[in-house]
Amino acid sequence: MARSTQRPVFLLYCEIPMSRIQSSFEQLARNGRKALIPFVTAGDPEPGMTVALMHALVEAGADVVELGVPFSDPMADGPVVQRASDRALLHGVGLDRVLAFVREFRAKNQNTPVVLMGYANPIEAMGVARYVEEARRAGVDGTLVVDYPPEECESFAGLVRSHGMDLIFLLAPTSSDARIAKVARLASGYLYYVSLKGVTGAGNLVLSEVGEKILRIRRATKLPVGVGFGIRDAATAKAVAAFADAVIIGSAIIQEMETAPAGEQLRAAARFLHGIRAALDAA
Repeated sequence: MARSTQRPVFLLYCEIPMSRIQSSFEQLARNGRKALIPFVTAGDPEPGMTVALMHALVEAGADVVELGVPFSDPMADGPVVQRASDRALLHGVGLDRVLAFVREFRAKNQNTPVVLMGYANPIEAMGVARYVEEARRAGVDGTLVVDYPPEECESFAGLVRSHGMDLIFLLAPTSSDARIAKVARLASGYLYYVSLKGVTGAGNLVLSEVGEKILRIRRATKLPVGVGFGIRDAATAKAVAAFADAVIIGSAIIQEMETAPAGEQLRAAARFLHGIRAALDAA
């Protein structure tokens, strides 16, 4: 019998590397801890403080840092975050400079995930492809674009994921099961549940409604769910952590810095966040 000369074919199965965000959430889950995600606006209170502020937040217990990209018409943001954005814009902070802040942060911290949160206009002004490449090079781990609905950004989601980053979406109290399913199909990293109808910094958080909505979201996805908007103190954060995988807090941190004496803003922000971290770990 003639001997076959055909060589065997070996199929190589390459796993997609785990993102820094995914790795962080998995480690937190193994340790029975909830993620603490502070939001601050890049360039506020002034550009020279941004990288130091990011490091201070990590030292105070942040697991992920959300860095806001200043924009002149932040439709989802309340007055506190709007003021922060205005201050940053007065200092000339745009998307290029935000990416420079991330690069500088990465020189000393290669572990803590950084998510850029903002609006479509600055990304489209830079060019979507250039933004994704520059963000990857800078060390960005995720992007949340407030005004990119899932129906319009399938290609963007694919481009972001192909560069090893996560695309994070917002879900609201009014999100239908169909919309939750659509977002869950495109999202990676984590989902950001907006706990209130309205803008950032609003009050009147109804915990029972938050818990019910998170249960509905969990039926559609295994992604971690973070809750933001309306979390203003340690007690609220601890209560939300009973339902959520992550607590996201921004306006309260910015207010702490606004009311702090000159030169004390970083310490005020870190002290506040440390109190939130202690409350979450005691839960």
